[in-house]
Amino acid sequence: MHVAATLTGSSQAIHAAPPLRPARRKAELLTVAAVAPDTSQDAQPARASAPGGGGLLAALFRKDSGVAPRAPEARAPRAAALRLAAGGTCPAHLADAIPMRSRTAPGGNAFVARLGEESGATRDLLVAAELLSGNLPDSLRRLTPVTLSGADAEGRFRSVTVCVMPDYLAVGSDSDFVRLPMGLPAAAQIADSFGFVLPTTRIVDAVFAQAGLRLAPRPMPPGEQMRTTSYFRQHNATVELQRSSLHIAQSTLIAGQKKDLVLSNALRRVPGRVAIYGWHRGIGQPIQPLSTVHGAMYADYSHGVRLVSRTAFVDGRAVALTDLLADPAYADLLSDEGPILAPERLIASLYR
Repeated sequence: MHVAATLTGSSQAIHAAPPLRPARRKAELLTVAAVAPDTSQDAQPARASAPGGGGLLAALFRKDSGVAPRAPEARAPRAAALRLAAGGTCPAHLADAIPMRSRTAPGGNAFVARLGEESGATRDLLVAAELLSGNLPDSLRRLTPVTLSGADAEGRFRSVTVCVMPDYLAVGSDSDFVRLPMGLPAAAQIADSFGFVLPTTRIVDAVFAQAGLRLAPRPMPPGEQMRTTSYFRQHNATVELQRSSLHIAQSTLIAGQKKDLVLSNALRRVPGRVAIYGWHRGIGQPIQPLSTVHGAMYADYSHGVRLVSRTAFVDGRAVALTDLLADPAYADLLSDEGPILAPERLIASLYR
């Protein structure tokens, strides 16, 4: 069942949402089908890579930051070796490249307190170091399938299932975490290291349509304070009040609480910018249309980073999502902009 929640002052209204479809795009109507997430615990995540080589974060790690980079290790398994699990759930192995969380890793609130009012590239460095070392909630490793289907330009039915994190990147444990916005270079490098990509605007729409929990956006007063760590923590607390009061499992697909950093052809047309989209009030009602007005390092409290596995599924068969994004036969299903050529090179260019 889909649950939609709104908060007005101290009151809260909860109602079951009817089955939803994304808005009509061009001449076709996409349908979406929700599938329960895989909650199996049979696979232990392998140790993965941290910043190394070139790029903004690697350069920052080489400074006297007190944080040392780790050499790349295990990568995500190849798509050819995977199929959708029984019941259409996402295989647990898709998160194998995300490191295990250390028992000594700080909780989200302790980490944010340690951040103080660090900002910009320094804050991104520290946040990325935690995430790349595996300090994120286990629930983010339990990916949720989101299916996009419809007719292509020649009238043939197509269907693609992508596997997405149920919530935005956060530092900490399942019981103590804080969602933390970051600039595009940090987000892209984390995605690449984990074997994931950023979503497209159409995937963001489908995530919202299929979410088990849709939260009403909670904007905060605008101003320079929007970019401060204290604002990040305040907004996270607001979102957690909305979510936790509904007693919804943390692995439930949740949407509506943030704008997304997205993958877009616009990133090639206007290099050095970040593409943001979303923060839906309802189906087809994003507060934020696709925008590249901000520089790549910009981040404010309303932004979030939801990652999508590079492994997608067509008729239950694993394929590379990056191949589908570049394929004219599938691109219109996954993107409002048509094919995104060489998306893996685009992602790498955002941080190298």
